[in-house]
Amino acid sequence: MLKGLKQPKKTNITVFEYGLLSASDKAAKDERVNAITQHAFEYLKKCCLCDVSESRFLKLTIAHGMEVLQVQNYAGVILCPDGTQIEVLPKVAKHSDMSPMGDKLSSDNNCRDSNYCDNKGSEERARLSLLMMLKSLKQFRHIETEVASIKKQKMPLMEIFIAQFLTAVNHLIKKGIKSDYVREQSNSPFLKGKLLHSQQLKHNFINRHKFYVEYDAYLMDRAENRLIHSALGKVAGYTQVTKSKKLVQELLFAFDEVPLSTNYKDDFSRIKLQRGMQHYDVPLSWARLILQGYSPQSMLGENNAYSLLFPMEAVFESFVAQYLRKKVQYPSTLSAQVQSTSLVTYDAKNYFHLRPDLLITTPDLGSIVLDTKWKLIDMAKPKGKNKFGLSQSDFYQMLGYGHKYLHAEGELVLIYPKTSSFNAPFEHSFNYDTAGKLRLWVIPFDISHDAKDRINHHILGLNHD
Repeated sequence: MLKGLKQPKKTNITVFEYGLLSASDKAAKDERVNAITQHAFEYLKKCCLCDVSESRFLKLTIAHGMEVLQVQNYAGVILCPDGTQIEVLPKVAKHSDMSPMGDKLSSDNNCRDSNYCDNKGSEERARLSLLMMLKSLKQFRHIETEVASIKKQKMPLMEIFIAQFLTAVNHLIKKGIKSDYVREQSNSPFLKGKLLHSQQLKHNFINRHKFYVEYDAYLMDRAENRLIHSALGKVAGYTQVTKSKKLVQELLFAFDEVPLSTNYKDDFSRIKLQRGMQHYDVPLSWARLILQGYSPQSMLGENNAYSLLFPMEAVFESFVAQYLRKKVQYPSTLSAQVQSTSLVTYDAKNYFHLRPDLLITTPDLGSIVLDTKWKLIDMAKPKGKNKFGLSQSDFYQMLGYGHKYLHAEGELVLIYPKTSSFNAPFEHSFNYDTAGKLRLWVIPFDISHDAKDRINHHILGLNHD
C-alpha cells in the first residue's frame, strides 16, 4: 500500500434476506439499499459471477437506478478482504411482532423490497431465532443461545461466534492443556533415548562429544492444540470487539509453545479425544467452524475473506424436525426425508423420487405427510394473484405426496414460519377432491426464541403436552 493512504475503514452492516447491497453514491441516500465500500462490492460481485458453489447466495441486478447485489435466502456472516462485515439475518423476524410495521408485509412472497421495516428490535429477534435454529444442526449443537451478553451488547453474529469460541478456549486452559509424547530426533550433547547409529556416523564421526538420538518428548504439540492455536490466530484478525481482542491475546500467549497447524484436514483426522479430554469438544467444534467453514455454504477465499452462510430452507426444516421428534411419542412415529416411492416408473425403473420432509404415523389419523416452506404467508390477501402468498407448485408437490404416500386419502400439512400476518392455522383445509378425502392443512410454526408452543398439535394428532 502506498505511503500516506489510509486503509479501508472496517464497517459492520446488517441486512435481512433479499436485502440490497451497492457501492453506488445513491445507496447512501436510499434507505432501501445498504451502502458498502467499492472494494467489498467488487469482491462480492466477483464471487457472484464465479462458479455455482459460491454464487448462490448473491444475485447481481439493477434496482432503484443502481447496480446492486441482492442477498438470497441465506443467513449468516460474510467478511470481505477490506474488513467489511456483512451480517445477513432471517427475513421472518421482521414480521414476527404485532407492531404497526408488521402490517406492511410486502405482497411479494419473499418480501424483497421491505427494507423499510428493518429496526434494531427486529435484528435482535432475528439473531436470537437464528442461533436457536442453528442448534438443530448437528455441527452446531455447541452454540449457546441463553448468553446474557448476546442480549445486552447486541453483538453481530460473527462476534457472538468469536466470543463463544474464546470462552470455550478459556475454559479449556483452566481445565488444562493436554500434552503428548512426540517422537523427536536431535544431535544432543548428552545421551538420551535411542542412539541412531547411521546418523551418528554421518554427523558425529569427528565430533564424538555429541550423540544423534531419538527420544519421546512430552510436549503440547498435538493436533488438537495446533488447530485451536490456528483458530485463535484467525479470529484475532476478525474480531472488532475490544474485550474479545484482549482475551484472544491472552489465550494466544497460553498456546505460545504450540506450533500452528500446517494442514487442517490432516490434523482434524488425527484428533483423538482421550479420557479426561471432554473439555476439548466444544473448542474443537468452533475451531472446525472457523478453519474449515464447516457449514452448508461457506467461502474461505484466497483474499483472507471468510463467510459462514446457511440456507434457511434447510435450517427451518431441521428445526421443525427436531421439535417434532421431541413431541411425537409412541405409538406414533416420525420419519424425516422419506424416499420410499417415486413419481413415475419407466422400464421398471423409478424416476423422480418423492421426498417429503416429514412423515408422521399415528394410530388415530394414520400417516400424515408434512413439508416445510421458508416463505411468508399473508392471510389478509386471499384474492387475486396473491392467494395468501401460497405457491401453486407447492400444492402440486403435495398432491404428488398425497397420491403416492397416502393413496389419495388422508391428511397433508404445509408448515410456514409464523408471522404477524400468519399467526394461526387456516380455518379450513384445502381439498383436492369434492369428497374431501385428500386434505391439505396450512399451519404456522413459531420460530421466536422464547416461544412455548410452536405448532398446532391437534392438527398433527399430537394432543399431549
